[in-house]
Formats: sequence, C-alpha cells, structure tokens
Amino acid sequence: MAAAGGQVSLRLIQERPQPDPATFLGRGKLEELALACGAQDIDLVVCDTELTPSQIRHLEEAIGTRVIDRTELILDIFARRARTREGRSQVELAQLQYKLPRLTGRGVELSRLGGGIGTRGPGETKLETDRRRIRRRIAVISSGIEAVRERRARLRERRHKAAVPTVALVGYTNAGKTTLFNLLTSAGSDVSDALFVTLDPLLRRVRLPDERELLISDTVGFIDRLPHALVAAFRATLEEVREADLLLHVIDASVDDRARRVAAVQAVLREVEAGEVPCLDVYNKIDKLDPVERAHLVRSRPDAVAISALRGTGRQILLDRMTSVLGLDTSRVSLRFDPASEAGRRGLAWVYRHGRVVSHTSRRGRDHVEAEVPRRDVAAFRRLMAGAPAGVLSVSAP
Repeated sequence: MAAAGGQVSLRLIQERPQPDPATFLGRGKLEELALACGAQDIDLVVCDTELTPSQIRHLEEAIGTRVIDRTELILDIFARRARTREGRSQVELAQLQYKLPRLTGRGVELSRLGGGIGTRGPGETKLETDRRRIRRRIAVISSGIEAVRERRARLRERRHKAAVPTVALVGYTNAGKTTLFNLLTSAGSDVSDALFVTLDPLLRRVRLPDERELLISDTVGFIDRLPHALVAAFRATLEEVREADLLLHVIDASVDDRARRVAAVQAVLREVEAGEVPCLDVYNKIDKLDPVERAHLVRSRPDAVAISALRGTGRQILLDRMTSVLGLDTSRVSLRFDPASEAGRRGLAWVYRHGRVVSHTSRRGRDHVEAEVPRRDVAAFRRLMAGAPAGVLSVSAP
C-alpha cells in the first residue's frame, strides 16, 4: 500500500473453504469490516485477490466505501512508476483491459438519442458508448505496442547478426536487479526500495576485459500471482526476456520466503515462454547474511553465484560465470585462407571482427591465421564459410 501512496489502518483475514460468490467475505466478517471502516473513517478497502465486478459492487454496497482488488492496486502502482511513453501505453492497455468487463451502467435513463433523420429512438446507453470508446482506445494502443514489438524484433535480429549476446536480469521485485545492472554497466539507473521502480526495459553494453562485448537488459520485477492483464500488456517488454541468450535470476538471499519468490518468478517465466532460456541463479544481498548463513548458501548452491551488488562483492566471479555459460570463453583455431577469393576475404574479416588474432602469416599464396575466437561463435563461423570452394579455407579447432 505504501507504494501506492496509501496508509494501512486495518488488516482483516478470513479463512473459509470457499469465498462467498456474491461478497467474497462471509456475512459475519463483512459486518465486522463495515463497522470497522465506519469507526476508523476508512475510505478505501483493498482485497488481496482478484474480485469479480459483482463482488466489488456488493462489497461497496455493504461496506459503504470504495473497494478495489489486488490487480487494480498493482495497476495503480505501475501507472505511478511508468515514465516513458511506451511504459505508459502498456500500463494504460492493462488498465483498459481490466476495466472493460467491469463497466456498469444504470440502464435506459442513460440512453442517448441520435441527432439526425432516421436516428430517433431509444438510442444507445452511456455504458455501450463507454465500451465502444474503450475498445477503440485498446485497438489504438495495441497497434502502437505491436509496432514496438516489431521494432525490437528488428533490433534483436541486428544484434544476433552482430553476434552480440544479450543477458536479461529477472527476479522478484526489489531483489536488487537495478543495483546489479548498475554494477555491471555503470549505468547509474534509479535505485529504490519501492516496488516496480523499473517498468521500461534498460539495455546497456558491458565490455569484457578482452574487449568483447555483451548486452545487459534490466526488466520489470515479477511478483507472486502477477495479473494476466499485465503479462499481456507487457508482452513487448517481456519478449526481451524470452529472446535473451542468458537469464540472470536475481534472488534476494536475505528474505525468509525466497523459495516462494523463486517459484513465483519461474511461473512467470513459463507464462512468457522463457522457461527454456539458460538461467543462472544469482543470490544477491549476501552482505545481509551472517558468515554461517553465507557459507551454507555457497555450499548448498554451488551452481549459483553469491554476490552483493550494493558493495560490489562477486562482480568478477559473476562475469566469469556469464562468460562460461554464454560460450564467450575462447577456443584456439588455425585457419588458412585464399586472400584472392571473396570467401577468403569474408572469412578473414570475420576473424578479425569476432576474435583475437594471435599470428597472421602469408605462405605460398595463402594466409595462415592463429586466432582465439569465442567458443559460441566457432559453429557460426563454420556455417558462414560452408559454401567456400575447396582450397579457399580450412579450419582446425579443438
């Protein structure tokens, strides 16, 4: 609630086998809530689940104050955080998709009469007009977001052709993704303890010690039971996750319920079809653990990386693991080119662009090159030169 600008005055919990289909709460608990709201001058009730339109209406009638559900609260927080035009458009789309089935009207007294010949009659209700207006706005925003998706797809294809790998940061909200993003890229992005500070994807280059580069993408934080309207509206953003070469799953090591948060993130990744993308778990905020807890974490998860993004602990270890998983660690290759042929010149240019040439000599009309190239690129280089005529190129690699 604090992230939405509200102050919590009362918490009410009810356990029952099934929610009431009309009011969600049972009769007794509903009366208790109404009395408490009246006594404490509460002007907003938030239900930590998604309610049907009829449940919201019946609750408001019984309590006498405004009622919103979990989805509407999250949408409100997202609307506060969105800064760019793209982010605002995605939030507005989610809000409209949520609002459309929840519109209510008062019937025929809201009917509007047409103003021209042949249009006299009961007219259409304000409810129908509002629905048509919302559908039209949804179509306009969806068209704009589709254009964004196409533009990003072209950029991803360009990066793929340039053989620049992309790493996406994912994780539960407030796990420290943006702090890690700043540590890896020196970007200086806004960092806060508030929820959902990062809505718009950020993409920055990271230059490795051997001058090779990769791209790091910071994304929106996930939560448990992320509303489907948000997943649909932010699909253009979340596609950056699905199309990444590697995911860094940033996990807050200091929280007690980290297993639940990990499960929530994995559920969202499956929903956006990113469950098969290679993923490296990164336990952040280890500076908040005592030495015994930290040692236990390292022993129990040898496949993960333990860091403190705030203090810079573990940065080089993380970069080394990323390099290994992405196949950026190098292989030594021996190449022989025919410099007079187009294929030979193309292959030689590729080696100089993507690898580190150790030696380059010319003997008997052939260029002999020893080079170190990223392991992930050896197969791509073989495909590039697959059509070269015999004698133009030969490759030997471990």
